[in-house]
Amino acid sequence: MPIQTPICDFGQKAYDFKLKSTDNEIISLDNIKGEKGTLVMFICNHCPYVKAITRDIVEDCKELKKIGINSVAICANDAENYPEDSFDNMIKFAKKNQFNFPYLYDDTQEIAKIYNAVCTPDFFGYNKNLELQYRGRLRELKNLVPIRKGDSDLLNAMKQIAETDKGPETQIPSAGCSIKWKQ
Repeated sequence: MPIQTPICDFGQKAYDFKLKSTDNEIISLDNIKGEKGTLVMFICNHCPYVKAITRDIVEDCKELKKIGINSVAICANDAENYPEDSFDNMIKFAKKNQFNFPYLYDDTQEIAKIYNAVCTPDFFGYNKNLELQYRGRLRELKNLVPIRKGDSDLLNAMKQIAETDKGPETQIPSAGCSIKWKQ
């Protein structure tokens, strides 16, 4: 049974982080902040929900970059019990899927906890002032197959945020696998 994200806490400020990327750089929120907005995604390598929309994530992030929104993905799963989510496998996953955004490793799980991330994927869409405006799904999935008609919910929401600094009032929660917390 998939877990769903909570309702968007409009205006909640983004939390800073300094995490190692799959390119072996230390990336902070300041490094990736976009001129018109910032998308912070909690994903992982093994989750079937993430795998189902990985192509969409990469395509949407490419479109968002064109309108001044930068994106970052963070993996916080317990790699000891879920070895597919190890840092080495994150590097392979990012290369295989041609990620056009930093993919960061939250090995202490501190950042996922501060953000109150609950599942993979979990999307946090911020305006240019780093105020939360979107916490919803990328797009509808039926039996883990994306329903591709028109732009995704995520892309439409982030375009609106870039233009108005405000996210849509109605948002459909993202659903996915729970974050795999360490014991």
